[in-house]
Amino acid sequence: MTFPYDQARLQALFDGVDSKIDDLGKVAAAASQVQRRSRGLSEQDLAEIERFAKSPGAPKELKDLQRRVDAGEMSWADVAEGRALNDEGVQKALAVGVPDLQRAYRAIEEGQDIDDIITSGNPAAQQPPRARRDDDDEDDGPSHFREDAW
Repeated sequence: MTFPYDQARLQALFDGVDSKIDDLGKVAAAASQVQRRSRGLSEQDLAEIERFAKSPGAPKELKDLQRRVDAGEMSWADVAEGRALNDEGVQKALAVGVPDLQRAYRAIEEGQDIDDIITSGNPAAQQPPRARRDDDDEDDGPSHFREDAW
């Protein structure tokens, strides 16, 4: 039985892998020299997040996370700095609240009042429920058919 690659071809493959590994090392070294541009969250920012997490308008997952912070399992700094990102509870809270947290964080940075931020993120607190009309087509199923429905 003969080997499908000759020695020169095999050496070329090894050299290609070695070259890619060297390139990876250079990229990793360059990446380690990059300075983060973000100043991170201040103590005041973390306090505002905690205040929101304790508010009635906070999602259940965020309230659960706040209970764990209160119990000393982790801190908001652990969450903000990424040390708790592998935690299932943190992932659930972030999955539910990432858009709201981003909006709230931007609003906090802009100096908006936390109560206004909470209210603006809760549509139920802003608008009364919509009254149902008999000609409203937005229900669970069709109540009448039009010719163009077929």
